Amino acid sequence: MGVVYGDIGTSPLYAVNEVFFGHGAVPSTKENVVGCISLVLWTITLVVLFKYLLFVLRADNDGEGGTFALYGLVHKDKRRGLGFLLWILMLAAGLLFGEGIITPAISVLSAVEGLKIVTPTFDRVVVPLTIGILSGLFLVQRQGTAKVGRVFGPIILCWFSSIGLFGALQVVKHPEIFAALNPLRGLTVLRSLGPGGSLRLLGGVVLAITGGEALYADMGHFGRRPIRLSWLSLVYPSLIASYLGQGAYLLGGAPVVNSNVFYSLVPDVLLVPMVILATCATVIASQALISGAFSLATQAMALGLFPRLHVVHTHQAHAGQIYVPFINWALYVGCVSLVLKFGSSTNLAAAYGLSVSGVMLSTSIAMTAVAHLYWKWSWPVILAVFVPLGVVDAAFLTANSLKFFEGGFIPLGLGVMLFGVMTTWRWGRKATFAAYSGKRTMTMKELIALKESATLFDRNAIVMVPKPLRSVDDNSPALMQLLWDRWGGILPKNLIFVEVVHRKVPYVRDARYHVTLFQRSSDRGCIVSVTMVFGFMEDPNVERVLEDLAGHHEIDLPANPHKWIVHASQENAMPAKDAGAFARTRLRLFSLLRQISTPAYYYYGLGDEVQLSTEILPVRLK
Repeated sequence: MGVVYGDIGTSPLYAVNEVFFGHGAVPSTKENVVGCISLVLWTITLVVLFKYLLFVLRADNDGEGGTFALYGLVHKDKRRGLGFLLWILMLAAGLLFGEGIITPAISVLSAVEGLKIVTPTFDRVVVPLTIGILSGLFLVQRQGTAKVGRVFGPIILCWFSSIGLFGALQVVKHPEIFAALNPLRGLTVLRSLGPGGSLRLLGGVVLAITGGEALYADMGHFGRRPIRLSWLSLVYPSLIASYLGQGAYLLGGAPVVNSNVFYSLVPDVLLVPMVILATCATVIASQALISGAFSLATQAMALGLFPRLHVVHTHQAHAGQIYVPFINWALYVGCVSLVLKFGSSTNLAAAYGLSVSGVMLSTSIAMTAVAHLYWKWSWPVILAVFVPLGVVDAAFLTANSLKFFEGGFIPLGLGVMLFGVMTTWRWGRKATFAAYSGKRTMTMKELIALKESATLFDRNAIVMVPKPLRSVDDNSPALMQLLWDRWGGILPKNLIFVEVVHRKVPYVRDARYHVTLFQRSSDRGCIVSVTMVFGFMEDPNVERVLEDLAGHHEIDLPANPHKWIVHASQENAMPAKDAGAFARTRLRLFSLLRQISTPAYYYYGLGDEVQLSTEILPVRLK
């Protein structure tokens, strides 16, 4: 539960505060309190319960969910007109990273701010303590979370039980808050505030559903049914009780201590334990988001949308437990910078929500294609379901666009920047592949003939190639031509070409590799092409697959990696003579990304036991 519901579960810490005491605060009159709480309740119900649990969770890609699972589903269909959806989903992925720097900062800040209610003297330690907690959180990522992960569930269970209980106690005192269950009360408040005021209000209300997309993103880890059951049995009732309770407290007219409605519900004797529990819950929520960012980055790498980064597996038995140093420290710098710049959860809330709204609208748009292509829904049904949901998402996006100059430009700018990185990397890899494939080289038939007459040396050469070799009429890779020239007319006895393919599915259920035999004899060795296939959720460990290949009857490959030599290419991309200014600028960015990218042989798990030879291949891009 901590992974799936940590973010949305800690929203009660700051959502109501932002509505009534934040930027564009709404006066806490009886009508406004009932109406605003009604908007919060029905937003959670429509967006999370109705849209995500009922519809979006059905859009699984081989059991996996999330932005890139949707990307894979849309990408499977090759018909024209869907390209813009891929761009929208890439932008959504960038916005998720933008959200990733705000969520830990605002969550931990809002929890620690409870200390100011205990005594105002704690005011000066809120920011340093928040930075200390975040520093500790990011520092321990290298060790993994397998051990501490066991306590996540009980802590979050205690958290939801506590916020539900404190909320229910206030509802019993002021049952008139049940009027908020009428959705018309929310619409009445929106009308009374006018266009500007209603947009400001919606900008605060959206904070109640931040983290709602995690239900879909984590579906592959926990399954559709457990997520739905835990939401309906515990999370949803606890959130509803908490928000109703905060509204009931405001209706009662009791003083709101330090403009913090959430902690005002807590009895004085339980305030310090509740601050500790809230801090633990926000750390768990932050941990879930950090782990999600690692997973999102590795999926983007596997799909060819992001430079290859160094990935550390923190648990031998669980491939999904990973650590990406570059992402970790980028998030850390972003989080700490936001804490120092904004200083409080109220100020930071002004920057929160824009990226979340963009992701949710992108999901609704993509779902129309999924419903049509995979569920075979008629267009009247699709429009009847997703147009109203899209209108809700668009309303929240419009409302949060007002936060642009108040700090919303930070996550949005980061999201757009990462979108630019993904599109540039995708373009560069495609252009490099096209230029690489266009080089004139000998055919496989010519290579076989050369090997029949050439002098052989007793070596097992593995050549990494960018495209499959299926027929004797296929051109051999440009790297092979370079090696032939370098070897001076002699060839290794066993020549194995290896291509790595990443499918647009999370896991490959059929054969891990496919073998094409071009030549084999006892005295002249073999020429073999091997295509290795991985899903975007899998670890592309080529060395492990090569060890499995050692027992293949058609491949003369020793089981000892010390007896292999792997040849890989590193393209040196240069602009073509007729390349325009935009293409040259894009190529400079692509070259910069290549410099921070982990070499392919390292990314594919070719470790120290394997002899590696890297050759530079010049290619010109238009």
